Amino acid sequence: MTPTTTILQSRIELVDPQDCTDNSDTLAMLEAMFDALVRRGADGRFIPALSESWTLADDACRWTFRLRPGLRFHDGSPLDAEAMKYSIERMQRPDIGATLGAPAVWGQYLGGARITAPDPLTLTIETVEPTADLLDILVSGYALPPHLADRPDFLHHPVGSGAFQFDGAEAGREVRMTANPHWWGGARPQEQLIWHCVPLSEARAEAMVAGRAQIATRLSPADAGLLGHSSTQHEYFDPTAIIYLLNAASGPFSDPRVRRAIALAVDRKALIAEVLDGAGAPLGGFVSSAHIGAAAEPADIIPDLKTARALLAEAGYGDGLMLNVDCPTRLPDEAQALTSALARQLALINVTLIVHTVEDRVAYAEQIRDKKIHDMCVFDSSPMSTFRVLYEKIDSRVRGSWWEGYRNDAVEALLDRSRRTVDPVAREEIHRQSYIALRQDPPWLPLYHHRFAAAIAGDHPDWRMRADGVLDVTTLP
Repeated sequence: MTPTTTILQSRIELVDPQDCTDNSDTLAMLEAMFDALVRRGADGRFIPALSESWTLADDACRWTFRLRPGLRFHDGSPLDAEAMKYSIERMQRPDIGATLGAPAVWGQYLGGARITAPDPLTLTIETVEPTADLLDILVSGYALPPHLADRPDFLHHPVGSGAFQFDGAEAGREVRMTANPHWWGGARPQEQLIWHCVPLSEARAEAMVAGRAQIATRLSPADAGLLGHSSTQHEYFDPTAIIYLLNAASGPFSDPRVRRAIALAVDRKALIAEVLDGAGAPLGGFVSSAHIGAAAEPADIIPDLKTARALLAEAGYGDGLMLNVDCPTRLPDEAQALTSALARQLALINVTLIVHTVEDRVAYAEQIRDKKIHDMCVFDSSPMSTFRVLYEKIDSRVRGSWWEGYRNDAVEALLDRSRRTVDPVAREEIHRQSYIALRQDPPWLPLYHHRFAAAIAGDHPDWRMRADGVLDVTTLP
């Protein structure tokens, strides 16, 4: 067994395991210590975890999970169906699953669901509405010990059931874990993991070169290139999409022709080259190519200025269009440079941007949640779930936190069909139809993903980052 593996991340944070987060650094640590009924495999699809099998009834409402026998938490207490029942019921609470601007994310899917444990190895979940994509939610439903999870000091010494157990921490700087010899997946070869917070990519790369760490994630490709042959590098993209939300409730973007025109006018590759020094991947649709249902179409849409101008003229803006843009100073950190670059591109179709800068990032999110944006605003879209993006951000009947007035009846009908479709292959095809429809009538302006590299010491040619950009320590060589 390898004595100690040091992992460098840009962020070290211990949060409630059932918080709604898509931060890859946070998820890497959570998934080292905690298990859910299912987990994501290398390709981003779901594979068994605490449950060895599951079934979904024809009504797409009743789920039955069969748990692995002999499961235990790190403190030795049993992880049976009753403990799992507690954990899923905890996700129903209004104080659980909050994220910036969007409280109780899990509750909107699990609210009113009936959860039962008919025997120690069987768990059933009956949702109020058909929800064939419920695994997208349950993958975040980490099992928590009922006697500990709601104690105020739980995060001082978190107890899960994962491949590694908490050993100690220095807040915001370091987390230490030791291998769980009783993990259901078998003991891992690493005896201890030490997670260090090193905010700068260059500093993470330098530490790898100096031999002070064995793994580093979210490296810029340029910094990863400095590592030479002493480590194995794998380039990957962050599924979080950098976008501009468009105010489709009022103003120019209430006209689908204007939304389509802006999408056609943008040169994504040029933006990536200018703003990210090339460290990005073009985004042609509302979700990434790693998402379930993304169509096999080229993501780097070729700009078509002629068609863009014609659409604007048809919509009544042949003499030009002035748009007001909200722009934060961080998250994404390149927001201001991006908006300047976009303004230069849109000027080619006689569109002028007036920028309104917002320094308070929390207030910025609240402004968006309260539907008080101007014509457009810099934002991101992060759930690794096509279903969640459609439901929370695009469905006009839900009017979620990040919905900005868009409506497409055909896409909403497809979403309703997908929710009732038990067969995963058929459901993926329905999501693909939504993807294609939203290419023609975009709800927002999709631009790109950030491109990163991960490095692991030694020669490991078969090692890869997971499709969702999360370091899965259970697969380390």
